[in-house]
Amino acid sequence: MELRKRRQTFNEPGHAHELTFSCYRRLPLLATTCAKETFLKALDEARKRLQFEVWAYVVMREHVHLLIHPIRKEHRIAQKLMAIESSFAKQLLTELRSRDSEMLKKLVVRSRDGRPAYRVWQAGGGYDRNLFSPKAIHACINYIHANRVRSGLCESELDWPWSSARAYAGLESALRLDPCEVVLMESARRRA
Repeated sequence: MELRKRRQTFNEPGHAHELTFSCYRRLPLLATTCAKETFLKALDEARKRLQFEVWAYVVMREHVHLLIHPIRKEHRIAQKLMAIESSFAKQLLTELRSRDSEMLKKLVVRSRDGRPAYRVWQAGGGYDRNLFSPKAIHACINYIHANRVRSGLCESELDWPWSSARAYAGLESALRLDPCEVVLMESARRRA
């Protein structure tokens, strides 16, 4: 029986949220360029629809780190996370089915009625921490950007294109956004 961690969420107005969530069984479902682009597209669509700012992110092979800030006073982080995860999962499963990928077999779980289902994300919702002090927000952004370097997979934060580090360095816009939308990143920088 798999133990499920439950993520506790506090939807406090004005707080940023550091989120970390992993692929099912830590499988490298985000290893390809196409998968990373699909994830960033799902993140950007959720950001626009549910009105939150993305202050920092890094997409790894088997997990994601995000720092988001809800724009609306009333919000539910669980709703934002579900929108990101479900959109990516649907697109990934469609792609895997079209290629008749062996990876599909690794994602099979049994639903309550005994029928096979597919799981893309680890159960339990991942890690969620509220941040409100500039010092904690700055430390979180640094942690997220240094993730690939700490893992030994690149020498500089700027070497990994699937992170907001390059946007912070002024080399490109975050999430492949229009230049006017980079204001969101500037907002985070001023607050950190």
